[in-house]
Amino acid sequence: MMFQRESASVIKRLASLYPVVGITGPRQSGKTTLAKLLFPHLPYVSLENYDIRLQAQEDPRSFLSLYRQGAIFDEVQHTPILLSYLQGIVDEDPVNGRYVVTGSQNFALTSSIAQSLPGRIGMVTLLPLSLFEINQQQSPQQAIFRGGYPGLYQRHMHPLDFYPSYIQTYVERDVRQLKNVENLGRFQTFLKLCAGRIGQLVNFSSLAQDAGISHTTAREWLTILEASYLVFTLQPFYRNFNKRLMKMPKLYFYDTGLASSLLGLEKEEQVETHYLKGPLFENLMVLEIMKGRVNQGMPSNLYFWRDRTGHEVDLIGEWGGQLHAMEIKYSATFQKAYTSNLHYLMHLCEEPPKSSIAGYLIYTGNQEGKIHDVTLTPMTKIHEQILITPAS
Repeated sequence: MMFQRESASVIKRLASLYPVVGITGPRQSGKTTLAKLLFPHLPYVSLENYDIRLQAQEDPRSFLSLYRQGAIFDEVQHTPILLSYLQGIVDEDPVNGRYVVTGSQNFALTSSIAQSLPGRIGMVTLLPLSLFEINQQQSPQQAIFRGGYPGLYQRHMHPLDFYPSYIQTYVERDVRQLKNVENLGRFQTFLKLCAGRIGQLVNFSSLAQDAGISHTTAREWLTILEASYLVFTLQPFYRNFNKRLMKMPKLYFYDTGLASSLLGLEKEEQVETHYLKGPLFENLMVLEIMKGRVNQGMPSNLYFWRDRTGHEVDLIGEWGGQLHAMEIKYSATFQKAYTSNLHYLMHLCEEPPKSSIAGYLIYTGNQEGKIHDVTLTPMTKIHEQILITPAS
């Protein structure tokens, strides 16, 4: 089973503009498969292979001389020194689309790139499959429980057979590479605690206390999870509004199947009765918007909004010259109360300085249309209603 990846056209476009294309994203999000598919003429070199990696590290000049015509260098974060030498090669002969580098570490890779290949590389982030890319009829429970890793669908695997080994491999390999975490058991506990806080404001003191670690260690470990594309934080939006607002970010996972596994869910039906059903659905929808933006080669520009009087809007998108305010509800029926915070924010936007704003209620029902200036958006209609043809 092959999936049409939305970002394929963006990657091809960048290859026509830059000598190097960089594809980052979580392990097993499909980076290698897509790179091979889009650049079949380039030799493939895996820097996960210890012998190849050793050769690249010890004599990068000789190593790259084997690939003067170009190559796909997979998991290049293992040998960041290669990027410095690539700069010299592409400066001598700047042929666009000559090299493709992939990496599953965010900060580690981009810091190397910032130093080595400024202005010479076009960057793309490839996240797990969006619901739009999967293009299968799925219930909200199914979508949350299964997540979006391509291998799970291609090999027709049950999430219980996929995610525990994914987590174990990640903890034993990537965590050790990013930072020498001595107590891996405690790190796994920390990871599970993060899953229990999906959609909540990040509270390092609480996380540290529950994990039995210091406040500083909790910050370091969250940075590790962000750097390896397991979790991300959504920053608060506070432009133009004078109310006292929350300054702490909210915590989400890059894949709800992974989060479900960490929460101990064993069947999709268990999502329906789980105490985090709402936050998990919220996470799924935040991801769908984020993937839609990133897959178009655009910055996600996503935030949340909350003031100290209890008003909150789950998601704020800022693009196309306006704000897109989104309330997310795990409910198949519309209730008027769902839109009260949206209307509150939309009213604030009418005050000087005015902001153009469109409101959406993303939910599990099927009804479409507008109710009091808020667009009802079923989870299957996000792409066409919000990402492709945003309300004007």
